[in-house]
Order: sequence, then C-alpha cells, then structure tokens
Amino acid sequence: MRLPAFLRPRTAKQLAGQAGEDQALIYLQQQGLQLLERNFRCKGGEIDLLMQDGKALVFVEVRMRSEKKFGGAAASIGTAKQKRLIIAAQIYLQRYSMPPPCRFDVIAFDDKEMTWLKNAIEA
Repeated sequence: MRLPAFLRPRTAKQLAGQAGEDQALIYLQQQGLQLLERNFRCKGGEIDLLMQDGKALVFVEVRMRSEKKFGGAAASIGTAKQKRLIIAAQIYLQRYSMPPPCRFDVIAFDDKEMTWLKNAIEA
C-alpha cells in the first residue's frame, strides 16, 4: 500500500523547490505583495503562489535551475506548462463573481541568481 503524499519523505529536489518558493515568497512580500494562497492544486495543474499586488491577482510560478543551460529557469516553462497554469488559474478564478485583474509572474532561479519576471505569461 502506498503512503499518502503528505506522509512520504520529501526528495532533495522537492526540498530545494520548497526553499526556492520560500525565498520567492519573502522577496515578493518585501516588494509589497500579499500572500493569498500557496500551492493551489486542482485537476488542471498547480500554482506555486497566489499573491495580491494592489488590486491585481498575481499567479506566480517559481522555477529553479542549477545552470543557465538551455535558456535557464524561465525558459523551462514551455507551452504545456503555460497551458496548465492558465487552466489552474481559470479554475481558481471561479471563486469570484467578478474576477480581478490578473497577471502571471515568474520567479526564476538560475543557480542562486533570482529574477522576477512580471507578466511573463500571456493568457
């Protein structure tokens, strides 16, 4: 019998990803954004961070790469991943009778260098 996900030990990659999300969250909060939800999961996909920036709802994808090979962390968000993010955002937005203005941002870590890309994904 397989253990539920919350009882399984986390891999080194998962722990590194969690640390990256923690760092991204702290940075975005320092920039004035407020956390609404973390790791929103649905059938369509997952959104790492849901933040409020003024009146805008910000869907944040955090990506990490140890090197900038093949374009780095931001370039690793391909068309399929973008579609999953958009579907997850659409599902999340069903909570609102009047959805707020939205954008998709990316926090990209290439080795230890962090870059914040606002409006990184067109929906």
